[in-house]
Amino acid sequence: MAAWGELLQRALLTLSSVTPAQWCQGFFLLAAGGVMAVAVMPRDAKTLLVDYGARKAHKPSADRPSPSPSQHDGWLLSLIDAVTSWTQVPHSWFSAFYVVSLACSVFWLVQYLGHGAVLQSIASSQASLHEPTSTLAQVALGWLMMFLQATRRVYEHVTVIKPSKSTMWIVHWLLGLLFYLFISVSVWVEGSGAISNLRAGRTDDAQSLWKMAVAIPAFLFAWVNQYRCHKHLAGLKKYSLPEDGMFRYFICPHYTCECLLYFSMAVATAPTGAWCNRTLLCALVFVTVNLGVTASGTRKWYAEKFGMGPVASKWSMIPLVF
Repeated sequence: MAAWGELLQRALLTLSSVTPAQWCQGFFLLAAGGVMAVAVMPRDAKTLLVDYGARKAHKPSADRPSPSPSQHDGWLLSLIDAVTSWTQVPHSWFSAFYVVSLACSVFWLVQYLGHGAVLQSIASSQASLHEPTSTLAQVALGWLMMFLQATRRVYEHVTVIKPSKSTMWIVHWLLGLLFYLFISVSVWVEGSGAISNLRAGRTDDAQSLWKMAVAIPAFLFAWVNQYRCHKHLAGLKKYSLPEDGMFRYFICPHYTCECLLYFSMAVATAPTGAWCNRTLLCALVFVTVNLGVTASGTRKWYAEKFGMGPVASKWSMIPLVF
């Protein structure tokens, strides 16, 4: 019993020493690992867990019933099918991600302007390590980028994206909500030194200015073109092949833009002596893995529906890589 108590005490001590940035980094990397684990599962299981929207298998009808998974794939596939079927939520719930993101941006702004206890506690805990910090201008830019992205996505869901009757597994939805909660902290947590020490936060060296100057055009390019991609997709006839704009070169250019958005944030908020913000870089790993799995599925779906010809010459998501 004493041994278990000592082990628990050590575990609690270890957890108490984890910084806010490390909590965020750990979440992103563990989530990316979970997505990769699902991605290497057998195809039938992966389809049940990952696919949604147009790529999701159609429900069986009375005149064309689907064979029972238990007859062909064993009890595990039957269990996965049952659990995912019982825990579906409307695909339209995606809009909650951006409402939560926008609300978090407003919350942290109010916390900063009002010297709120939540922000001060997190910033003080991170700043106590005396690690290199982003400047206050970089923190403000990172916050603004996230705020603009959330605002545009809310606008799109209200005015551009068509209502859909498709569904998704609730785990996807919960993972998305957690992502936006963690990313709302990640855009400023490596600038905690500047937040806790306003004098240090006002010191903008040449390197930080260069990083912001490089990041802003990249962010605006991705921000504008992702909107164009979403507007093009919304204007298509149901389940047709998108071919305008960046879709001439990519299967999922809106995912390309998403990755570029977070990469630009990572550069814009990189602390002194670094060219990337480690916490946002971990977020980028998750975004790339998560969207990469979906892009791969979309490519296969397009190939099955329209043939390999229209998709063979296009990158799935990342030029020269994937």
